[in-house]
Amino acid sequence: MKLLSMPMHYLTSPVEKRVGLILLATDNITELDFRRAMPQDRVGVYCNRVRYVNPTTADNLRAMLPHIEDAGGLILPDQHLDVLYYSCTSASVTLGEDEVCKLLRRAKPDALPITPTIAATKALNALGARKISLLTPYLPETSVPIQRYFEAKHFDVVSHACMGLGDDRDMARLSAETIVEAAVETSDPASDALFISCTALPARQTVTTIEGKIGKPVVTSNQAAVWLTWHHLDLPLPAGIKDRLFAVKPGREESEP
Repeated sequence: MKLLSMPMHYLTSPVEKRVGLILLATDNITELDFRRAMPQDRVGVYCNRVRYVNPTTADNLRAMLPHIEDAGGLILPDQHLDVLYYSCTSASVTLGEDEVCKLLRRAKPDALPITPTIAATKALNALGARKISLLTPYLPETSVPIQRYFEAKHFDVVSHACMGLGDDRDMARLSAETIVEAAVETSDPASDALFISCTALPARQTVTTIEGKIGKPVVTSNQAAVWLTWHHLDLPLPAGIKDRLFAVKPGREESEP
């Protein structure tokens, strides 16, 4: 074996931009949504997971709180991230997005902290939506706080439906046809937009189909987070994307949580 003595030249970073995802242990969908959306030659997507036990109840969601900061800090320790996303909509509501963002900032002080609720609120504001229809896959007791969250953000929830599922692994296996049918059933003619909650739900790929059927914008948890991340990273939007959300930009007040 020869030990090379040649000079070594280093890049500042292996990739131009870096996004960190804190995922539930059982999450099948978020990593797929982000990797499909990000240009792999420019953006690295790095993941860590927190222990989570189904069903999706307030107690099980709260049990993640002590582990969020450590999970974020273990994504490329002592290295810069541009964005750190905690991928759980219902937990962001149950734990409080301010508390979650505080933990994300402790883990990665230089990264933009994003939760699904922050991203969804900014997306709906950018679309000019004040009256919304709300669809969740959750049990009723988990879905009600989502409505209260949006009402506290001054949205008028004119229709709200839940699918009654308690296990996020079941949510991840729902067919596109089922999601589209549920969305059409939930959408109220009086609403300005439809929000589909849950990062475990494979709703991102159904957006344009639903928009074509209901004639109004559709926002999903991961779609909104991808949208906010794209704009924060100042990337050109992906060619061919037809979601109405990607036709608008976050205003200054929408670009930072």
